[in-house]
Amino acid sequence: MQTQLAVLGGGPGGYAAAFMAADLGMDVVLVEADPRLGGTCLLRGCIPSKALLHVARVLEEAREMAEWGVAFNQPKLKIEAMRARKEKVIETLSGGLRQLAKQRKVRVVHARAVFESSQSLVLMGGDPSTYEGDRLAFEHCILATGSVPAKIPAFDLATDRVMDSTGALALPDIPKSLLVVGGGYIGLELGTVYAELGTEVTVVELTSGLLPGADRDLVRPLANRLKERFKAILLDTKVASLADKKDSLEVELEGKDGKRKESFSRVLVSVGRKPNSAGLGLENTQVELDKRGFVTVDRQQRTADPKISAIGDVAGEPMLAHKATHEGKVAVEALLGESAEFDALAIPAVVFTDPEIAWAGLTEEQAQRDGREIEVARYPWAAIGKAQALGRTEGVTKLVIDPHSERILGIGICGVNAGDLISEGVLAIEMGCTVRDITESIHPHPTLSETIGAAGDVYFGLATEIYRPRREAQKA
Repeated sequence: MQTQLAVLGGGPGGYAAAFMAADLGMDVVLVEADPRLGGTCLLRGCIPSKALLHVARVLEEAREMAEWGVAFNQPKLKIEAMRARKEKVIETLSGGLRQLAKQRKVRVVHARAVFESSQSLVLMGGDPSTYEGDRLAFEHCILATGSVPAKIPAFDLATDRVMDSTGALALPDIPKSLLVVGGGYIGLELGTVYAELGTEVTVVELTSGLLPGADRDLVRPLANRLKERFKAILLDTKVASLADKKDSLEVELEGKDGKRKESFSRVLVSVGRKPNSAGLGLENTQVELDKRGFVTVDRQQRTADPKISAIGDVAGEPMLAHKATHEGKVAVEALLGESAEFDALAIPAVVFTDPEIAWAGLTEEQAQRDGREIEVARYPWAAIGKAQALGRTEGVTKLVIDPHSERILGIGICGVNAGDLISEGVLAIEMGCTVRDITESIHPHPTLSETIGAAGDVYFGLATEIYRPRREAQKA
């Protein structure tokens, strides 16, 4: 079996690359070990988690309506129906990808693949009916194998009570109590789901704050709200030991105040992800890995092997589906001789908690670390009519600005639907917009998007709903 282009991995980066290459006239084989296309994002990550977060948000909104004099009966949760609905969403999207591959004449092979050389893959297991022979020869290959949950050996107990993100998304039950190990976005998103379903959630984080690396101005409103939703948030704390007691898990926690033991129905270990680069036979190629296991690539996604490119999580951080998709398109164009490069100024990141957090471009912390001169403008959502109408005034919109050119260098948003609002900021950064470009673009009223333009007004001291001295007066 042979092809012009082999794409190894059927996630957002892999299928985007395969489909684009086929659209541009290449003969393409897409190799995916899972029986379904979609990768971690669709099958075990982004999509199922957002589906469950939607359920959690509806439950919370029902409670919030009490302030408006609308009372609902206590909801009855049918976990089997919830799982079935989640799987229906996954199957619908995965089935759509299968149909798109067929329409584009992309041959899909469901098998595990290992590099035999820089121009051939050995195919094993999976669904033999999808491939002929046990080898796939290719002229070029795009490696898009993604990432897997990072594991802590000491927590690898022979019990399903200890879960990773995949296990938690399977919704095995609604446990009485859940310990989330790690205060990153995956742990907080899944913790939010289980808390709304009725579980007592405790989060333990080794550092002094949730979402390490995220802007503190954005994290603060989220942390305050989660303190009301979770049983406990334990910072500067680590899990010293974990023991299976059959009907529960005994956890020894070690913090500033010493050690203590607690019992939990389940434990979710969410300490990040690592590149899926092991066991692929890359030693049989010229592909090089860095010390963390990421495949090293140039700006055209080319590896040290002239026949192999790499995209997505396996090719470096940030591990985001939309980054993988963009890299897939760059890789294909580069293979076809175009001058395409991955040169994005802003890669948006979204944490789908409640409230959501989204940011793009330069953060205030990054600027301080790099010794870069900036100015910051913040707009509190309590001053905006739509936020008041929603009863969600905890949010904030923040602009990071070059004080000399007044260009937008970064944007951060904390609040409901922040992920849907961030794209305006991404476009502003990519287009080199100034603060005045933002403020002179008319934003519809009443909407949450007004906060972006209003943050620019804060910079000039001209915000309507809040008072800030004019910039000339500040400098005087």
